[in-house]
Amino acid sequence: MKHLKRNMALLSVAALSFILTACSTAPITSHSTGIWDGVIVYNFSRFIIYLSKLFGGNYGWGIIVFTIIIRIIILPLMIYQTRTTMKTAELQPKLKQLQQKYSSRDAESQQKLREEKQKLYAEAGVNPMAGCLPLIIQLPVMYALYAAVSRTQVLKEGTFLWLQLSDKDPYFILPILAALFTFMSTWLSMKSQPAGSQNGMTSAMTFGMPLVILITALNFPAAITLYWVVTNLFQVGQTLIIQNPFKIQKEREEKIQTEKAKRKAIEKAKRRAMKSKRK
Repeated sequence: MKHLKRNMALLSVAALSFILTACSTAPITSHSTGIWDGVIVYNFSRFIIYLSKLFGGNYGWGIIVFTIIIRIIILPLMIYQTRTTMKTAELQPKLKQLQQKYSSRDAESQQKLREEKQKLYAEAGVNPMAGCLPLIIQLPVMYALYAAVSRTQVLKEGTFLWLQLSDKDPYFILPILAALFTFMSTWLSMKSQPAGSQNGMTSAMTFGMPLVILITALNFPAAITLYWVVTNLFQVGQTLIIQNPFKIQKEREEKIQTEKAKRKAIEKAKRRAMKSKRK
């Protein structure tokens, strides 16, 4: 599932890059037609403008509040994803046992391995595909945000701090922040995983995804990069509240120590019993 999530994340960034380079440049107005232009992008544009007016016409703040609202809307899905990820991490020892048991590459063994994995997931109440849903949902949101900013004249001319929202960040501050917060959110999520479930692939994801975000954000409009900064900062806070790795690690260590103490007490009781029988 981790590999699938990593691949989906990279695919999402790549797909967004491809879509944004090939999208229409026709202005978005009340006369725009079609479900995408006339309904989705037009209403995104109107909503961002409405939010901006609440902050004195500051379109940067409009995008920030818009991003927070989107994150709140998908929060239940993110919580479900987080719990699924944690359950899957706990299953890693059993999954490795299955992989060792059905290590043969023949079709019959691989089919049996898939069946046993599905059975294990079902018993644990885990849906391996759940981790990809937030990524799938956020991709069209970013595309619609880009279209709204680049094709609505008032938003296209909007500024925020040193930024022209429809242009790249000239000082690369937002791309660096987007990469930094991506790293922090990924690192915190990985830190909560059991030690045995972490490997070179998870480390590559921890450092690889921020690098992909950095390189991509350097060529994206400031509006999209601002969205990434806010959404990943939100993710950091969400992780610390819902999936706090320091709390999880402490609880895991306490559980291990309790189990060790329990086994030690059982062994001690057995030795006492043996001594009593000898007497």
